[in-house]
Amino acid sequence: MKTTLILTTALVGAGFAAAAQEVNVVSWGGAYSVSQVEAYNKPFTEKTGIKVNMIDADNPASPLKAQVEAGNITGDVFDIEVSDAIRLCDEGALVEINPDDLPPAPDGTPAKDDFVPGALRECAVANIVWGTVIAYDTTKFPDGQPTLAADFFNLEKFPGKRGLPKNAKRTLYLALIADGVPAGEIYEKLATPEGVAQAFAKLDTIKDSVVWWEAGAQPPQLLADGEVTMATVYNGRIFDAIVSEGKPFDVIWDGQYMDLDMFAIPKGSPNPEAAMEYLKFATDTQRLADQAMYISYGPSRKSSAALVGMYKDGKTAMAPHMPTNPANIVNAVLDDPEFWADHDVELNEQFNAWLAN
Repeated sequence: MKTTLILTTALVGAGFAAAAQEVNVVSWGGAYSVSQVEAYNKPFTEKTGIKVNMIDADNPASPLKAQVEAGNITGDVFDIEVSDAIRLCDEGALVEINPDDLPPAPDGTPAKDDFVPGALRECAVANIVWGTVIAYDTTKFPDGQPTLAADFFNLEKFPGKRGLPKNAKRTLYLALIADGVPAGEIYEKLATPEGVAQAFAKLDTIKDSVVWWEAGAQPPQLLADGEVTMATVYNGRIFDAIVSEGKPFDVIWDGQYMDLDMFAIPKGSPNPEAAMEYLKFATDTQRLADQAMYISYGPSRKSSAALVGMYKDGKTAMAPHMPTNPANIVNAVLDDPEFWADHDVELNEQFNAWLAN
């Protein structure tokens, strides 16, 4: 997308006086992008006069990598996973971000002490904590509802097709959890040939009943269409289906996979100064708390937690639906970006070979 210069007001509080530019933000689409438009983009434009173009992608890291390789950067801010942020930063593709430049918490706590562990990286700043969870259609199991990750693999007691993402990262861990491996030992297992074999053996038990998905919008739709009775899904997507659309779905938090999403700016972005102002604005305490009004992802700042209240409907308390709720993290697997930076290629090669077999 070609960036257009427009005559507008000077950037408020930016420390520079220049005609405001459009900012191209590449994100994941669906209810998630809507939450960012409402919590970040609209108030940013109102404050600065800078128009924000929201561009959806199944995985924003893919167009980011493609633009970097082609030497033709058209996006300014990309919402990407931690492992991609680490890898692209190591490759010199991203702008370094000084935590001291980020806004402090309302009580003056420096940003570096206010973000949750792992949220500040050399070239990226986290905005949300999110989870991949199991969702199911409550109407399909009249004799009893599933409650555990192991139930996802129990086709006899809970019949029907299963929806799984077509990648190693969000399938192998679930197979091991369902096979009795404690959450804290998942990466230790996946680092060994025996552990990987155990995961694939568990996946073998449902392989013929799996519908594979590749985009976040697919699992809720697969459930709604009756193509699957259970599916793994991003928790914000399924919250939207349940609360906003009234779908008869429910969530199993056992064995959720917790992750962070981060904002990063590629070197050579069309509007680097405006992009940095957007990043700082979107990751301040109030903006992160405001996003939780629209989707059930946890803010990456500690100071935002106390500001999280009701959903936009004015009647649904958001705290119970947060991935970070104490009741929801009892058996959660925390993402290990360093592990995936080292093993992602290898495990996905094995996963793709397993799929093709």
